[in-house]
Amino acid sequence: MKYDVIIVGAGPSGIFTALELVRKKSSKSILMIEKGRKIEQRYCPKEKTKECVLCKPYCHITTGFSGAGAFSDGKLSLSYEVGGDLPNLIGSYKAQEYIEYTDKIYLEFGADPKVEGLENNEAIKDIRRKSIEAGLKLVDCPIRHLGTEKAQEIYCKIQNYLLDHKIDIQFETVVEDLVIQDQKIKAIKVADSKTKKNKEMIYADTIVIATGRKGADWLKDMCLKHGIGHSAGTVDIGVRVEVRNEIMEKVNNVLYESKLIGYPAPFKNKVRTFCQNPGGFVSQENYDHDLAIVNGHSYKDKKSENTNLAILSSHNFSEPFNQPIEYGKKVAELVNMLGNGKILVQRYGDILDGKRTWQHELNQSNVVPTLLDAVAGDITSAIPYRPMMNILKFIQAMNTVVPGFASTETLLYGPEIKFYSNRIDLDQDFHTNIEGLYTLGDSSGWTRGLMMASVMGVLMGQNIHKESSEFNM
Repeated sequence: MKYDVIIVGAGPSGIFTALELVRKKSSKSILMIEKGRKIEQRYCPKEKTKECVLCKPYCHITTGFSGAGAFSDGKLSLSYEVGGDLPNLIGSYKAQEYIEYTDKIYLEFGADPKVEGLENNEAIKDIRRKSIEAGLKLVDCPIRHLGTEKAQEIYCKIQNYLLDHKIDIQFETVVEDLVIQDQKIKAIKVADSKTKKNKEMIYADTIVIATGRKGADWLKDMCLKHGIGHSAGTVDIGVRVEVRNEIMEKVNNVLYESKLIGYPAPFKNKVRTFCQNPGGFVSQENYDHDLAIVNGHSYKDKKSENTNLAILSSHNFSEPFNQPIEYGKKVAELVNMLGNGKILVQRYGDILDGKRTWQHELNQSNVVPTLLDAVAGDITSAIPYRPMMNILKFIQAMNTVVPGFASTETLLYGPEIKFYSNRIDLDQDFHTNIEGLYTLGDSSGWTRGLMMASVMGVLMGQNIHKESSEFNM
């Protein structure tokens, strides 16, 4: 089989690469390879079982058309200051310009026109004053909230649009290897993602790798095997915090999502909030080798009595150890071990008292866990001292901004690890050191989240179309 363009991964960056090529009326033959299923066939049995059943060969929450992001909270951050380091590669002005361009595409496919965080200027000033008092920085970022269930509808429309416009999408197919000769990409080796059978080679002169966070580890292996330029990036280690809506009410009403950054003593590592879900639900995602990672969902219509958000501590490594993805996986494995393969939850007050949390204590609390099968235990026995201290100091600072945030009953779920720490060496047009090979989105290490990954896809589509037009002149 031979195509002009192969896109590996049908997450936001891969989707918007194909979508932009269609919108530009490209004549190129395009194939998308996706490990999981069509979006309408993605289903988590936990909705019925109330307990994770460890779906094989992959988790439907993290794998399938639209990737992991669309099955979390579905929030589009509309500021270049949020979403990773792509502005460092292409420039802040261009990044903001393409955020606005990409946002219009989402609106065309049915995104809610309401943007959160634009009103209540005096209230925002008050939150900023308290943030400054606490030694934290408040990042202004308007949010377009798709909602978990509405995001699925939007991406289903995009999926069908691509299929209607003759984009070939090969579902339930895994890329086992890249074929590179003389520093030029030639083909990919694929197989059935369930059986590992039906192996074949598919050729293309242009291959775009857009495998998301779930595929970051695989891409790192490809880099090591084939000499693709890359470097060790940052690994984020953290927890998902859950409190009653009453605690977060003011911030939820004014900002919807508060993006706060701090550098707590004594280590001064960057610590930040991420993915805030008012009235949301704590969720579980499963990665390869049955690694259970905590996340959060926020629906448009279905609401809980709680708000959850991640607190992430950023860490870099150089020598003699420079494998941040492996480090993050080991931390996650330790937390999973203490939870007997499930997400662990602990009360903040119990951490301060130097004790584990017991189920009967959770039953007595005002904060009722929304992740029903989380196991009460001791997160501090698994998360290393440095990130744990950073998280606890940050929670104390947050209490100045949001009184009651550091209450005894505040819940900490773990592990929340972000696997985008391998960074591919790219130029501003996303070329790697291998001719014809490009990498995008969270797996490339340059983006974090739906919007920036989508923007990178739009730019990739335009770059391919532009290079094709110049070649044909």
